[in-house]
Amino acid sequence: MKFRRQRPGEVSVNLTPLIDVVFLLLIFFMVSTTFTRETQLSLDLPEASGEARDAPEQQVEVLVDEQGRYRVNGQPLVDNRVRTIQSAIYKVSAGDTTLPLVIAADAQASHQDVVRAMDAAGQMGFVHLSISTRQPAETATGD
Repeated sequence: MKFRRQRPGEVSVNLTPLIDVVFLLLIFFMVSTTFTRETQLSLDLPEASGEARDAPEQQVEVLVDEQGRYRVNGQPLVDNRVRTIQSAIYKVSAGDTTLPLVIAADAQASHQDVVRAMDAAGQMGFVHLSISTRQPAETATGD
């Protein structure tokens, strides 16, 4: 009997399962990675120069100190929730959202406290919002 020899087939490595495993590992590491943001930046708030405007007779002034406490037209608030700020602003403005609202924040006040005051005013519908600044200190130069 004469048997025919079969030729050995071409030897190759199938890369499809390997690529699938690599993609699954990539997805696993992307999902399980925690992203941290560095929030320990120290910022010096800018000073503004310009003409000081005359304050209108009637305005709402929200003061924010460095501890995050609020005062609305000089009256301290019991806490720093948005609802408390809104009720104090409503009491001072009598619901008139066309009055100018001025936010005066301490240079060391956190950004969150200032944004909370802006958010409270924005939710109430105030459109004339100003943030007060101070004039830069005069520097002595020998010209």
